[in-house]
Amino acid sequence: MNPALKYLYHQFVDDPERWDPFLAIFYLTYRCDFRCPYCSNGSGAPFYGLSREVLPGDAVMEILSRIRRSCDYVVITGGEPLLQLDAPLLEALHARGFRVAVETNGTQPVPAGVDWVCVSPKAGAPLAVGRGDELKLVFPQPGAEPERYEALDFTHFFLQPMDAPGRERNTAQAVAYCLEHPRWRLSLQTHKILGIP
Repeated sequence: MNPALKYLYHQFVDDPERWDPFLAIFYLTYRCDFRCPYCSNGSGAPFYGLSREVLPGDAVMEILSRIRRSCDYVVITGGEPLLQLDAPLLEALHARGFRVAVETNGTQPVPAGVDWVCVSPKAGAPLAVGRGDELKLVFPQPGAEPERYEALDFTHFFLQPMDAPGRERNTAQAVAYCLEHPRWRLSLQTHKILGIP
């Protein structure tokens, strides 16, 4: 069993009253149609180099059913979650009372029924999703300048500094861009800044 599942198992089985999440972020798959060097699991291991094991659906629903008592919002992410997210999974999550968000690179169509759509476009990739709740652009990305996406139909536009060597410079550039272009707001991966994988 992987360490994250051991932790969850311990929290739910050994002391189920101790842990009370308000949000579940669920990595449906590490599989992705890109190999972005800045995309990782928070400890520096790129997603594309991680295990391809898929947690069985009944185990997923058991974990989510246990956290449902205090959490009604699930973010499906990955890798690229839309390579696997389908109508039966969405229906099962909604039937258990969850609202469902997805964070996608936008190259696959979003299935009907997703409650919140966040698109994080990649340089040079064709977008299949041109509307949603949130566009979160990793910045800077040559070939994916913010002005390329401003005509899209999103409610929120975020710049997230690229988490790579030079993160401090990337953060300063993102802040400067947001100050000059108020439509764009800063998005930070605080767990990475704090060193939490």
